[in-house]
Amino acid sequence: MTISEEIRRLNLPPILKFADGRDVTAENWPQRREEILGIFEEHEYGRTPRGPFEVTGELVSKREDDYANKVLTERYTLNVCDTAENVKFSFPVVFHTPYGGRKKPLFVFINFRAQTPDEYMPVEEITDRGAAVAMIYYNDVAQDANDDFKSGVGPLYPRDKYDWSKIGMWAWSMSRTLDFALSLGRYDERKIACVGHSRLGKTSLWCGAQDERFKYVFVNDSGCSGDAVTRGKTGERIVHITNAFPVWSNEKYKEYRGREEEMPFDQHMLVAAVAPRYVYGGTAVLDTWADPYSQYMSYYLANDVYRLLGMKPADFPDRRPETGERFSGGSIGFHMRHGAHFFSREDWQCYLSFMEL
Repeated sequence: MTISEEIRRLNLPPILKFADGRDVTAENWPQRREEILGIFEEHEYGRTPRGPFEVTGELVSKREDDYANKVLTERYTLNVCDTAENVKFSFPVVFHTPYGGRKKPLFVFINFRAQTPDEYMPVEEITDRGAAVAMIYYNDVAQDANDDFKSGVGPLYPRDKYDWSKIGMWAWSMSRTLDFALSLGRYDERKIACVGHSRLGKTSLWCGAQDERFKYVFVNDSGCSGDAVTRGKTGERIVHITNAFPVWSNEKYKEYRGREEEMPFDQHMLVAAVAPRYVYGGTAVLDTWADPYSQYMSYYLANDVYRLLGMKPADFPDRRPETGERFSGGSIGFHMRHGAHFFSREDWQCYLSFMEL
């Protein structure tokens, strides 16, 4: 069975139709994109505070001779003020910036651990390719715990069933990190990327879909409630993820447990909402809980938006991808590597190459 045939059986909401049935064109795509983001705010991730935000950085430490004298490492405390709500919050970020004359591409990476380098962040491989990386430890923003949103930035804003989730909070921290990074004047605004893995891959996708300053959005092994189509998905389903991790989504999303076919959305729409910027998903053949083939469907479908906008589409075949295949010749990309659920150096090298460093 072809991917197109599999998709037709799922009765997915179309990307290229407005909720009222109107056709989407290249000219009105920005309006459709905003409509999609509003749907995900209401039904899955919750509404992110709009600010405006003032972000300053306090330098905590600096190493000018890191990685064989090739890299400047700086640790900052970022102080964020939501001037509309008079909310203040601080969290640490570490920057690794390679030396050299030109402005550097920058990855804003949210991670499961605070140390650098880390098994999910091979600093030397990244900086040797000429890119900088800013790393956030997600628990410094909001604890990954079922704590009724009482940690980190969580209790600073009032809540109702549509308000932001932990994924929303972690995504917010990536945008605030970019606020500060751009104030330094050393990074190439044409090559700014967000990236994360697993639940933080979901975070990267939600961040990048909302924040148009991220020109590249990299989504690693995000699966359920990330870049995998929900209808027909194998492995993890909404009932699993909302029972185990209720704080990752808003309350509205829990209403779709066992009722996925009633959703007015699916995750392919969120992948498409990155357009006209670049988006790339990575998965692994043994990551059956995430379901690599449902992930591939999202990118296969989102490719239609890039065609509509006159951008170079990917050469996605109308079949399930094979292990080791990589599709990176267009404005949207995807790979399925050997192995299991992990953020590998192979994944990083695919993302670095897609940015054409």
